[in-house]
Amino acid sequence: MSAAVRTIVLWCPDWPVLAACREHGVDPALPVALTEKGLVHSCSAAARRDGVTRGLKLREAQYRSTALTVLEYDAALDHRAFEPVVRGIEAIVPGVQVLRPGTLAMRARGPARYYGGEEAAARALLDAAAGLGVVGARVGVADGPFAAEQAARAASRAGSRSPVHLVATGGAAAFLAPLPVSLVVDARTATLLHRLGVRTLGEFAALPDDDVRRRFGAAGAFAHDRAAGREQSRVAPRTPPPDFEIEQHFEPPLDRIDQLAFAFRVRADEFIERMRAVRLVCTGIRVELDDERGGHSSRSWLHPHWFTPADVVDRVRWQLQGAGTADTGLDSPIVRLRVVPERVDSTGNHEAGLWGGGPDERVHHGLTRVQSMLGHEGVVTAAVGGGRMLADRQVLVPWGDRAPERATAAAPWPGSLPALAPASVFRERMPVTLVDDGGSPVAVDARGAISAAPVSFAAGAARPAPVRAWAGPWPVVERWWDAERARRVHRFQVVDHDGCAWLLVRDAEGWWAEARYD
Repeated sequence: MSAAVRTIVLWCPDWPVLAACREHGVDPALPVALTEKGLVHSCSAAARRDGVTRGLKLREAQYRSTALTVLEYDAALDHRAFEPVVRGIEAIVPGVQVLRPGTLAMRARGPARYYGGEEAAARALLDAAAGLGVVGARVGVADGPFAAEQAARAASRAGSRSPVHLVATGGAAAFLAPLPVSLVVDARTATLLHRLGVRTLGEFAALPDDDVRRRFGAAGAFAHDRAAGREQSRVAPRTPPPDFEIEQHFEPPLDRIDQLAFAFRVRADEFIERMRAVRLVCTGIRVELDDERGGHSSRSWLHPHWFTPADVVDRVRWQLQGAGTADTGLDSPIVRLRVVPERVDSTGNHEAGLWGGGPDERVHHGLTRVQSMLGHEGVVTAAVGGGRMLADRQVLVPWGDRAPERATAAAPWPGSLPALAPASVFRERMPVTLVDDGGSPVAVDARGAISAAPVSFAAGAARPAPVRAWAGPWPVVERWWDAERARRVHRFQVVDHDGCAWLLVRDAEGWWAEARYD
């Protein structure tokens, strides 16, 4: 069995928190927590000092740290923010493998020869990381990527005075021995090993190889080799992706939108031509803007077909002007503009058919032209979103943007109307009249029962007509725990004298028509 290859690992502690703080302009020295599905995904050092830990429920985390800043975890942001760091490290040490956002691995032989030793190579990596804005990075050197990563993490533990931890050649097994066995196996296997009295990597490595393979299979044998310092994994250097992004600095800074859009037109042409040269088109971009006061703006833009240079300039202009106009001044002059392609595709997937695009192509060009004149929100398309009330499910999406995710629209909404949905949904509620045999308005009591059977119905200013059939009511209760925002309504269905079915809603103000079954 071949010996493990000497490996250097650069580790950036709390990288998800650092990336999110950069994106949202938050000081990472403050108590910060990133949440995913209501649980803490990661947190800053200040938050950990207050007792916040990974996997904690958000409410409990806020109870432990009253000054906690809560941000949503974004995996794509982790990768996006780490890419400049990877490129910067590759400039001084080629052949880098990204283990995960915030952690890099590389073979130690080349850097050690170039810089005059493993310690000197590690210091050069730390200086490069500091120059890229990564504060508190750690470096570990050992036999194999796993042992090297654990060495980097050991350099950040309490009592460690150096940000570099070197494990001598052949000393990986002794270094790993006191570490918990959960580092190499899943939670279920770790629980089983704990019941057997095996709690550390050293105790796990002492088990016979054949017994481990028979009991835990190939995955267990792989973990056993890691625990014993016999890791066979090798650093797989990545191939740097083509660099299509463009960046422009403005000196002096520009404080007018039309001036900036005009100055950026040449770079927008260059941005598109770079991809055309390798037969690619861009369907999604991210525009980043830095102003003179240190402010940062970042937004992703999609296109229904593909971006042209004029489309790129339009997105920059829309992001700058917001609700204003193109000739308005900015609160703070812009010093840097960066455009990054987020979605690219082969031109072959977007070629027109043999007979052209026909009406669809004309519709696309027409909507795009109108949108360029009216702004991003000037042209919208209808989409179905999530919600209990039909009016809430009507979502207008700007032309080119992504429609609401199906998971949100199809999520279980207790109290929502089952299929089939009405054909006509009123955005503005229509007042209706629903009365009983005595001429009194039909009421709904606290238990959800009607006061009397409806006999007459009138929509808007129409004359009352007999009710042929009715069904309901069905209560819909939202935010019952919030007295100010709570909503309690009752749905009701009626069929009028002409055979038209209506979906009604009863609230504290009276009866309203929510939709009509055409």
